[in-house]
Amino acid sequence: MANLSIDAVKKMTYDAIVIGSGISGGWAAKELSEKGLKTLVLERGRDVQHVKDYPTATKHPWELEHRGRPSLEVQKEFATRKGKVDEATMHFFVKDAEQPIVQEKPFTWTRGYQVGGKSLTWARQTQRWSDFDFEGPARDGFAIDWPIRYIDLAPWYSYVEKFAGISGNRDGLPQLPDGEFLPATELSCIETHLQRTIASKYKDRQLIQGRCAHITEPQPIHLQQGRAKCQHRTMCNRGCPFGGYFSSNASTLPWAARTGNMTLRPHSVVHSIIYDEQKGKASGVRVVDANTKEVLEFYASVIFVNGSALNSNLILMNSISSRFPNGLGNDNGLLGKYISWHNYRGKISASYEGLQEVTIDGRTPNNSYIPRFRNLYRQETDFLRGYATGLGGGRGTARSTDGIGANLKANLLNRTPGNWHISAWMQGEVIPRESNHIRLHATEKDPYGIPQLVTSCDWTENDDKMVQDYLEQLTEMFTLAGFTNINAVDTHSAPGADIHEMGGARMGKDPKTSLLNKWNQLHACENVFVTDGACMTSTSTQNPSLTYMALTARAADYAVSELKKRNI
Repeated sequence: MANLSIDAVKKMTYDAIVIGSGISGGWAAKELSEKGLKTLVLERGRDVQHVKDYPTATKHPWELEHRGRPSLEVQKEFATRKGKVDEATMHFFVKDAEQPIVQEKPFTWTRGYQVGGKSLTWARQTQRWSDFDFEGPARDGFAIDWPIRYIDLAPWYSYVEKFAGISGNRDGLPQLPDGEFLPATELSCIETHLQRTIASKYKDRQLIQGRCAHITEPQPIHLQQGRAKCQHRTMCNRGCPFGGYFSSNASTLPWAARTGNMTLRPHSVVHSIIYDEQKGKASGVRVVDANTKEVLEFYASVIFVNGSALNSNLILMNSISSRFPNGLGNDNGLLGKYISWHNYRGKISASYEGLQEVTIDGRTPNNSYIPRFRNLYRQETDFLRGYATGLGGGRGTARSTDGIGANLKANLLNRTPGNWHISAWMQGEVIPRESNHIRLHATEKDPYGIPQLVTSCDWTENDDKMVQDYLEQLTEMFTLAGFTNINAVDTHSAPGADIHEMGGARMGKDPKTSLLNKWNQLHACENVFVTDGACMTSTSTQNPSLTYMALTARAADYAVSELKKRNI
């Protein structure tokens, strides 16, 4: 009987376990498998295979039952997202009943539980951080100092950019380091007009084309992945059959699978990480099978936690033992605290009556971008840190609905160009603070018997002041560009609406004030690594996904090195 038990454990034992298969989990799977580790990837959602499982990828609007807008009854199932789902993509998002949460304060939590996670539906904007970002907390004293700087991550940015395929221009901006770019997509005429206006009126700000995870000129490494050039269909969130944009499904997971070292297990809801009191390290992961509700245990020497920021916190908090009664690695009581996100509240739109001689031809999956220009070299405003701006513009068409019969048909079919339009949205840095936190509910459970997550996050006066400055500055730039019908609003959206939640298990130099060290290891349990949004010490103004990828590749390289040295 003992031998049978030993054999059973062996079948459930791997060199490494990766929790989650999204952007960071896919990179962990690739790196660990490629370096020879037998790697188990646990995904709580269903399997989604590249191309085969993109059911709406090539559908026309009239082929969707409700022309894209789901029924009111279906929208109610996504109440956490305020019903904001599209019929073409809603199968990639989580219904509230799948994982109910307790919102002590309103929080918009977007979840994608399937193989590939939200890498199937992300906005694909990929900017490097600079030392302005890594040094921000040390400069103004809010939050704690990062244990790394740009120089530590720069080679890993290059490493992941080459594999993923990032388009962009080399703009030479200190606050937005250049990368390993494929040719950039083009700006629209109205974006170019605004770019020239800003260049002529300001010395401290620039409008550039965004850096985006789209293959514009396939390199051998992309062809080896089976990926092709972006077709500019702008139907990206449905899943791209061409692999034109980066996703775990099109890129890192198939690459890991080819090594023969990866085992992918969908329908595996992680309950907790198992801690071995005698060995003083984690020994495995406890899982609830989503279909059978059976509780299973898998074992490994190294564990990567990549369940997405809030879920990674939840897993760590639910991983209790005699050694860690308050959650794995949580000796300082800070796990789940200092949750942060990006400030998207500021929105502005306008029209332009010029450029009547030109129009739009084709589509673009990208948009233009104004990098942060506030408080870079000195504190110049009454709020801390700053914001970046995304912009998009084009020229629509108008058609007459006059007449009946053949005249009406002719009017509807013969469109005339309208005026140009442009819109912009802010991406502000939210300062992490201890009161913004998540925790486990004392009694309420989800369908898998796991404690429900309580979210308790709110805006601060710093965020309000930043929104006001954003609206003022963008209104000024739009006015100087000759735009009309300018509409600048504070949407007062709830925290989390940006889908960039971060923190809770932050990196730092001191175990008293952080959960993770400079290698993304738990200070108190060194064979557990956290490399998704939970690890972030501050948020910067840039989109975070590229930094997650770089941190994951770096941590995986270190983990394998330490494993070979038998240090973990």
